Formats: sequence, C-alpha cells, structure tokens
Amino acid sequence: MINKVEICGVNTAKLPTLTQEEKSTLLKRIKEGDMQAREEFIRGNLRLVLRIIQRFYNRGENADDLFQVGCIGLIKAIDNFDSSLGVQFSTYGVPMIVGELRRFLRDNSPMRVSRSLRDTAYKALQVREALTRQKGQEPTVDEIAKELGIPKEDVVFALDAIQDPISLYEPVFHDDGDALYVMDQIRDDKNTNEDWLQHIALGEAMEQLNERERKILYLRFFKGKTQMEVSEEIHISQAQVSRIEKAALKEMRKWL
Repeated sequence: MINKVEICGVNTAKLPTLTQEEKSTLLKRIKEGDMQAREEFIRGNLRLVLRIIQRFYNRGENADDLFQVGCIGLIKAIDNFDSSLGVQFSTYGVPMIVGELRRFLRDNSPMRVSRSLRDTAYKALQVREALTRQKGQEPTVDEIAKELGIPKEDVVFALDAIQDPISLYEPVFHDDGDALYVMDQIRDDKNTNEDWLQHIALGEAMEQLNERERKILYLRFFKGKTQMEVSEEIHISQAQVSRIEKAALKEMRKWL
C-alpha cells in the first residue's frame, strides 16, 4: 500500500503542491465563499493526507478507505480553520485528520478473539462459579487453573481477552466541571503529537525548495555526507554546496 500510486482514482504521483503564499490566497478566497478555491485547496493538501495515513497502514485497513476518511478530516479542517489565529494550516489540519482516522478505526475495527480462547474463558467462568458455590468464596486463579488442568497464565489471558475494552474517552472522574478521561492518564513520550507535527511541517518546508536544494539537504542531513562528498556527487564545488545549503536552511526556517 505504501507504494500504491493510485488511491481512490487519484494519481498520487501527480498531486500538486501549494506554496505558503498560494495557501494564504486560497484561504482568503475560501472565507469569501469561493468554492473553486476550496476545491483547489483540498487537492493541494492531498499529499498531507497521504503522509498522515502512512501512520495507520499497519492497522490492516484498505488504503483507499483510509484515504477517503483522511479527506473527510481534511475537509472538516478547511471548513473550520480560522486563518486569523496566525498558525500554519497543517498545525490545525493534522490533528483533525488524525482524529477522523482514529474514530474510523475505533468504530470499524472491533477486537477479535479466537474461538478457542473464548471457550477457555467460558470454561474458567463456569469453574469459578462452581467453586464459589462449593467453598463460599471466590477461588484463586491457581485453583481455577488446577481444576481445568491448564497453566494459570492461560486462564488469565483468556479471561482478559473477553473483557469489554475500555474507551479512551471513558470518564474516570467528574467533579462538576470538565470530566477526566482515560486518555488523560496515558502518556506516550516516544510518539508525541508535537514530534509528529514537526515532522509533517519539516516535510512541507522541504517541498518549498527546488530540486537541487532538496537533494543537497537530503544527502547532507539524511545520508550524513560531507559537503565535499556532496559536491563530488552532484558535480559542483564545495563552496557552492555550502552556499546552497545555507540558503535552503534559511528559507526553511522562514517558512517554519
């Protein structure tokens, strides 16, 4: 799916790229009710949708479905974006698109439990109920496992598998104000939205450069080559490489 060229009838290799100036102009026209500008802006940001859905490829969903859902998120972001806030559209649009994709996956990808695992769990429940009646108290996992003749780890795993999953939006505390949800108690220090937003913004900034500038920065900072090695590969002097590199980085910093 990652190398798929056509998604939902759209040739991704031929998608346009908008400059920041073009985006600003189109957003002004959209605010004035220009539907043609809205269509141009949507098409000009489909590459952003493609970059985002790559994060969800490992969920087993069809690439076309993910792309369509991502486009819905993009449209919602465009219709609700306030350019007067002074932020890049991607800063607002990426979380909107991600949120739409996560809702889709949550609603359409229920957790599946194998038949054998369910059978083990139901047998464990029956044994637990029988032992409770027999002893007048709830048995331990070891007692249930001994009765079934299986390792206690299998009992724990089977019982956990049939539990209803808790939504990240399940409220865990409410005190006459904003509710505290499960997701508020979970922290991911490795894959933060801030890091991901910076990665998306960096990709968009790279697209503002010409082909030679992009190649030099790619060789220098992604391939780890020296300026001398780059100069030999693209057949220009090291001094030229240095000047182009500095100018490109300056342009990216201005755009970011």
